[in-house]
Amino acid sequence: FPDISLEFMYVDNCAMQLITNPEQFDVILTENTFGDILSDEAGAIVGTIGIMPSASIGEQNPFLYEPIHGSAPDIAGTNRANPIASILSCAMMLEYTYERYDAARGIYDAVFGALEQGYRTFDLKGYRKSFMEVSTQQMGDIICSLI
Repeated sequence: FPDISLEFMYVDNCAMQLITNPEQFDVILTENTFGDILSDEAGAIVGTIGIMPSASIGEQNPFLYEPIHGSAPDIAGTNRANPIASILSCAMMLEYTYERYDAARGIYDAVFGALEQGYRTFDLKGYRKSFMEVSTQQMGDIICSLI
């Protein structure tokens, strides 16, 4: 892959670089503990961990795909969780494990389409009145309708 450059960093420097210049990264490869810390940091940069998918990929299957957030017990059962990270994790699975690029692209486009139309779960709404706050179920339904 000649278009990919490889750079080694200590985790503390990577954390600083991630905060000060996140655009320089396409992929960060690390072991689990550092990856967990850096992914939470990345979630803060984009405004929420609710939209951050992740993959644990080794030399061979099985791979593990999951949102970076936990189970969010503080909002369990309230229909307020953001489903986007889980949905994007499924898209990554289709892309990297099953090489179903068409299906993955359909999911990515649907998620971006829902956001472009102004739909937001409570963690993304912020103070912009132009965004429409929707529930977990509604966001999932909107994304499904755009696939």
